[in-house]
Amino acid sequence: MYRFTIDNEEWILRFAPAVAIEREIKDLIVRSLALLGSKLPAFPHGDAFVIFNEKIGLIVFNVEKIPSFILTISSVVPREKWFEIKSRTLKKYMN
Repeated sequence: MYRFTIDNEEWILRFAPAVAIEREIKDLIVRSLALLGSKLPAFPHGDAFVIFNEKIGLIVFNVEKIPSFILTISSVVPREKWFEIKSRTLKKYMN
């Protein structure tokens, strides 16, 4: 669990039990959140968003604002597990 402040609001970042990642990656995620800055408080309670990081993949965040400002990382999806539908066919995402 991490605590950080944006616009004088204290936030808590926690990781879902299924998300097992190294400390270095967790620190990288926290630094990525700092780049969001004032955009973060604009997300409403119950909303979700993703951040793409070249090294990690897609990081899925869930926003809670009651009773506290909490972000939960519910999943980290590496690029090799991305798929897309094209012409009614499911293929690995290759972008």
